[in-house]
Amino acid sequence: MAGEGRLVAYANFVKVAHTVFSLPFAFVGVAAASRIQPVTVRILLLVVAAFGAARFAAMGFNRIADRRLDELNPRTAGRELPAGRMSLAEAWVLVVAMSALFVLAAALLNPLCFALAPVALVWVTSYSYAKRFTALSHLWLGVGMAISPVGGYLAVTGAWSSPWWVILLLALVVTCWGGGFDVLYSLQDERFDREHGLKSLAVALGPERAIAAARSLHAVAGVALVAFGLAAGFHAWYFGGVILALGLLVWEHRLVHPNDYSRLDAAFFSMNGIISAAVAAGAVLDALLR
Repeated sequence: MAGEGRLVAYANFVKVAHTVFSLPFAFVGVAAASRIQPVTVRILLLVVAAFGAARFAAMGFNRIADRRLDELNPRTAGRELPAGRMSLAEAWVLVVAMSALFVLAAALLNPLCFALAPVALVWVTSYSYAKRFTALSHLWLGVGMAISPVGGYLAVTGAWSSPWWVILLLALVVTCWGGGFDVLYSLQDERFDREHGLKSLAVALGPERAIAAARSLHAVAGVALVAFGLAAGFHAWYFGGVILALGLLVWEHRLVHPNDYSRLDAAFFSMNGIISAAVAAGAVLDALLR
């Protein structure tokens, strides 16, 4: 976002535009849960508040943890902390405030969400250190993103799904989808990560096999999307969104090739934003028009 105001700095600090990736899947969880319990405006507002606060806290903590690395990486040196547009103290205040808001929103939803909120918060913030010790940090991020649809479901029902594995299928979708596109995004930092002892599948496997791993993860996500829709009782609208999402996933992988990352931004941001929106639109329409 362009501008010099504090709100612009805060939005850029946590890449607020990237909310388009996970928030729609929270509504997929809500739509699935609406078949069991009615959804109120209050619940929807609290879901958005909880998601926004948790994502801000997670991304903000990541920026704090990575500030020294961001200074060294030409791709990230312009971020708010290394560029001096935000102080470290200010960043900490925001992260703590948003963490508290997340826990408060969870408490206002129901006891189960409140009990699981600290676990979710620890997971999404600890991702910041995952790439320091495991090449599977992409899946750590994917699981963190998968908290969104699970949280959306639990916000409505206040209880785990029955059968227990239904909501886990949706979590598997987001884990593999998010992990897969994070593998692709990490390709551009392969040399930097290798030089600074950071781990990723691009470093561990090389670009070609890392791209193959991303394709495999997205294939699993596609199968899980269909399986979840069948298990949750969705119909034509949902599967229409799924068909569109799967087509875009295939196209996404046509944009990225080893040693040619010129279209990586399109594959990362545009495609994945539309994919999550397509699935969410299908699920919500299916729930509303059933």
